[in-house]
Amino acid sequence: MLEDFIQFVRKENLFQADQKILLAVSGGIDSVIMAKLFSLAKFNFGIAHVNFSLRGEESLADEVFVKKMAKTLKVPYYTICFDTKAFAEKEKLSTQMAARILRYDWFEEIRQKEGYDFIATAHHQMDSAETVLMNLSRGSGLAGFHGIPIKNGHIIRPMAFANQEQIFDFVVSQKLAWREDSSNASTKYQRNFIRHEIIPKFIELHPHFEQSVAQSSAKIASIEKWMQAEFQIWKQERCQLDAQGNLFVQLTDKDLAEKEEVMRQQLLLAYHFTADAMGHILEAGDQQVGKIFESPSHTLNIDRQQWVISPKDQSEFKPILVDEEAEEVDLGHQILHIDFGENEKGFTPPTGSHVACLDAETLHFPLEIRKYQEGDWFCPLGMNQKKLISDFLTDKKIPLNLKKNVQLVLSKGSVVWVMGHRIDNRNKVTDKTEGLCILTLENKHVASRASATE
Repeated sequence: MLEDFIQFVRKENLFQADQKILLAVSGGIDSVIMAKLFSLAKFNFGIAHVNFSLRGEESLADEVFVKKMAKTLKVPYYTICFDTKAFAEKEKLSTQMAARILRYDWFEEIRQKEGYDFIATAHHQMDSAETVLMNLSRGSGLAGFHGIPIKNGHIIRPMAFANQEQIFDFVVSQKLAWREDSSNASTKYQRNFIRHEIIPKFIELHPHFEQSVAQSSAKIASIEKWMQAEFQIWKQERCQLDAQGNLFVQLTDKDLAEKEEVMRQQLLLAYHFTADAMGHILEAGDQQVGKIFESPSHTLNIDRQQWVISPKDQSEFKPILVDEEAEEVDLGHQILHIDFGENEKGFTPPTGSHVACLDAETLHFPLEIRKYQEGDWFCPLGMNQKKLISDFLTDKKIPLNLKKNVQLVLSKGSVVWVMGHRIDNRNKVTDKTEGLCILTLENKHVASRASATE
């Protein structure tokens, strides 16, 4: 399989041997194999893992598994935890669509920030066949017939050559371990229903179903590739991106010709607008100045002879990262002050729910601040065993509406402070502690009143 993998990368010109590739690794069988192949081929890569906070402790265990794998492979590791349910509810999306938007936006952030050339996902032939059937059921048009593209901008699929038999043979030969996502067995999700109920029927009719779909998709993909080239030319002529990520799309004064309409459709699809919204936007053209349309990730404003497409602020669904040089962090209604010091003789750690006095040597920066999720746990101060934070908050009789807003401070994925409540026992100050890190919460109205009296 390794030779097939290397040949496929070369044949499809996915990337050059000296380029940096960011691998999207969930911990499942496909992404684990992809990471192993990249390692055996001695390509330059890093691993990115997303915790969608959807499966409690199972999600946390996936994160730990991938982190250990990255350490074993001696490659850079990046992780993030999203409040996927909150994002899905706000944008009225399915959980799977919400997760897709969040993860690809974050992958692109890491790619640009860390200097990676491409983002690799582990989609293979069966994934592509599933996607074709899903797209057919939605009426997605020509683009839906090629399944998952092998290369799309900065996204590459180096596993697209592989079928199920090759995957399982490689796992056995390499004696690889992986994590099984329990939600994959549920047919309440459309993809899983197609995977477990529909595709087996096709395979009964035609045993080489996935390879046949792959061949048909490749033929259609060549047409789509030509269309994408035309789209890029159109985009360069009509679109301008500013430093804030706002896209200005110049509209022609002519009637909407077929090619122009297709190009605009391609653009709107890239920014996650639904078919219904696209119909209204195209119908409006540039005639309804000031009209606003929204996708889960962007807002489109019809301006004079142009569209202005702006990215939405999704920071509320992402953790806040705190660098070692930071002195304070704005948390909305509160300010978190960060101070460092030495554990001098006679020092007594400050107490109170608003302050956390920690052993600085136990911390790894940047620290992460995010809302608590089901499955999060820590070892409360005074205890040497773990406790679910949901149980800890229940024991403290925290009302449900307040419980949802409790925030955590984490170091390398481990909770060090349930903010406003208790620190983790593993990060407490002891007689052996040399350096201190003191985190202090202050309500903004108190801070502003204090500064006014100075």
